Amino acid sequence: MKNHTVNKNKLVDSHAHLDFSNFNGDREEVIQRAKRAGVQLILNVGFDLDTSRKSIALAETYPFVFAAVGIHPHDASRAPSLYLEELARMADHPRVVALGEMGLDFYRDRSPRKLQREVFRQQLQLAREKNLPVIIHDRDAHQEVMQILQTDGLPAPGGIMHCFSGDLALAKWSLRLGLYISIAGPVTYPKNTALGQVASNVPLDRLLIETDAPFLTPVPRRGKRNEPAYVALIAEKIAALRGTTPDKIGQACLDNARRLFQVG
Repeated sequence: MKNHTVNKNKLVDSHAHLDFSNFNGDREEVIQRAKRAGVQLILNVGFDLDTSRKSIALAETYPFVFAAVGIHPHDASRAPSLYLEELARMADHPRVVALGEMGLDFYRDRSPRKLQREVFRQQLQLAREKNLPVIIHDRDAHQEVMQILQTDGLPAPGGIMHCFSGDLALAKWSLRLGLYISIAGPVTYPKNTALGQVASNVPLDRLLIETDAPFLTPVPRRGKRNEPAYVALIAEKIAALRGTTPDKIGQACLDNARRLFQVG
């Protein structure tokens, strides 16, 4: 990480899973590397009730880590009957700044699609009640995700299309609904020209960057475990695509996250 041109105090990782067992051996070192790389804000995102609780615990421990709580579509079939009541209690925690990740995943179909839809819509309703932004997971379900968001409505603060994987038309649709577009490591993959086009064209005040650590490690670290410090590589790639500086991309994304999550 020595040669990155992103200055200190200019970066955000808007989506990470530092509670995962992948980090059990060196979690503290990973978090300190993120700080040294200039990451000022990390959103640690829950998959289910257990990881949501762990996200809150991390946010209580580290001042620049905040939590999102929710049920991933993979886990919709495993959510306990009173999961909404538990999420509602978690949502009131001062370190919780968003609900999610929630949405639809028709690529792996680890939960029945009918149940995915039901759990997604219930969480959207809770987000509207709590006035918290939402973290949207959308894989191979673009049309249906957008239709649900359009029909049910987003909470007033809006939300994030996490790890955006659609084309420019979907990005524009998302923006019209009030969503931010979050770009992850695949933008650095040479063959992913479609995502490069999205990253080049999203208005700077609606752009976010993320690692989705420990997944989707950017080039040249691809094949290794991802971590928040590597968000600098994503900022560098987007800057190159847009003909600007990594510092400008990093600062804009940090400002956007602070505004969306209403923190510092």
